Amino acid sequence: MCLWRIIFLILVALLLSACGREAADVEISARADKPPAYGDIIVRGDIGDASNLIPLLASDSPSHTIAGLIYNGLVKYDKNMNIIGDLAESWNISPNGLVITFHLRQGVKWHDGKPFTARDVLYTYKVTVDPKTPTAYAGDFLKVKKAEVLDDYTFRVIYDKPFAPALISWSMSVLPRHLLEGKDITKSELSRRPVGTGPYIFKEWVAGQKIVLVANPDYFEGRPYIDGRVTRIIPDTATMFLELRARNIDMMGLTPLQYTRQTENNLFRQNFDKYRYLAFAYTYLGYNLKHPFFADKRVRQAISYAINKEEIISGVLLGLGKPATGPYKPGTWAYNENVKKYDYNPQKARELLRAAGWTKTNKDGILEKDGRPFTFELITNQGNETRQKCAEIIQRQLKEVGIDVKIRILEWAAFINDFINKRRFEAIILGWTIPLDPDAFDVWHSSKTAPQELNFISYKNPEVDALLEKARSTFDQKQRKKYYNRFQEILAEDQPYTFLYVPDELIIISKRIRNIEPAPIGLGHNFIRWFVPKDEQKYTMSR
Repeated sequence: MCLWRIIFLILVALLLSACGREAADVEISARADKPPAYGDIIVRGDIGDASNLIPLLASDSPSHTIAGLIYNGLVKYDKNMNIIGDLAESWNISPNGLVITFHLRQGVKWHDGKPFTARDVLYTYKVTVDPKTPTAYAGDFLKVKKAEVLDDYTFRVIYDKPFAPALISWSMSVLPRHLLEGKDITKSELSRRPVGTGPYIFKEWVAGQKIVLVANPDYFEGRPYIDGRVTRIIPDTATMFLELRARNIDMMGLTPLQYTRQTENNLFRQNFDKYRYLAFAYTYLGYNLKHPFFADKRVRQAISYAINKEEIISGVLLGLGKPATGPYKPGTWAYNENVKKYDYNPQKARELLRAAGWTKTNKDGILEKDGRPFTFELITNQGNETRQKCAEIIQRQLKEVGIDVKIRILEWAAFINDFINKRRFEAIILGWTIPLDPDAFDVWHSSKTAPQELNFISYKNPEVDALLEKARSTFDQKQRKKYYNRFQEILAEDQPYTFLYVPDELIIISKRIRNIEPAPIGLGHNFIRWFVPKDEQKYTMSR
């Protein structure tokens, strides 16, 4: 579940030296270099299937991971987290920061051979802000006062007041006007058969099984070395690991147990490289704030006191992570380390629950209020063993303070489409990817609670709304930090989430894949230059 403007952060930061980040733990065996060669296929395992390959309409990570290979934005981050051109070769920003003029690449073609022009960018902007488009991502573009095409390769946007994320917001995926204009985007076949300008071209999607992409021979940054990318949908991580062990997949995220123990043998040392680094992500227990049990912040605070985060990190993550205190990663400039902490304190939890009216217990030891037992359903997604174990620990710890938790595990597509998007849940365990720019408007502002939008817990706080609006309306980083510090203090008091942990990212990749270059932005920044030496290639991609 990620904003499209941070698609590139799916493979999150590595060698985290910038902004006070920690160094990565990278386990790579030395081997003789071989010359680059075209060919072969990389097979990646993923627990969740995509939902929609028009990124404007998708809010889930699997969809954006695939779409990020098919589409381009006007700008992107380079390996050192500097903003550079993508479909835009260059741009000019007016002295007051209110006007951005993009100079676009010439000669870029859509995958169907049609030329890319500034009119595609204008169409994408218009369809994004169209009230009929069910997207979570219109907010940034509603800040635009005027967008206009100056010629085929010049596009200009004008803002009526400063907007800090303005430039990077144009990393949004540009859509093909010639295939979508004048049509209902929600009914477009591009949701299943996308057409982009990116390094890989869509070939096949077998729902629940695999998504196949082939290299774009005419890609403007050069043809990718690896001919094909296959994402295999394997909802169970144990099954996926068996496929990795059999060398039927080349890349996956490991569980802590798989990373620390199950890959510590000669088979894996000889065939795979492992990468470990603190993720730009966090995992949380979120509450449906429209549910009567969770309307009182004292109840939410009590639950946070009743949960032992250190036990979760040591027992589930095997020490491979850090406690989360809010929506930002420790060590980044926006992070506030001085917010209220919820160290494990079951006695404090019981006191808060009594103050909130949960005073009696039934024969099973479960608290009651107005004759109703404190029993709720906690849902999370199938295939994520770490989240499931986390749910089990939370279930046990909450029972100790008189709260009964029923755990329900759901298949990913149903979890997102039938429960999250429709607000049919009481509490959830889920995670967010953390963007490099700390603008959190789409997740926390009260205007973003509509169906399909990202504030699906229905959090509303007028001061938070004002802080988020002010923070995105100034270019002064010191002033922005003041706003974000206060924003985190309020979240820590309100506890709309119990922020659980920031995990270590644990990635394993086949040794036959060369030129993987760890950098502050992550592993995937140079993926079009990954290659397999000719004598080690396994597969042939048919077109």
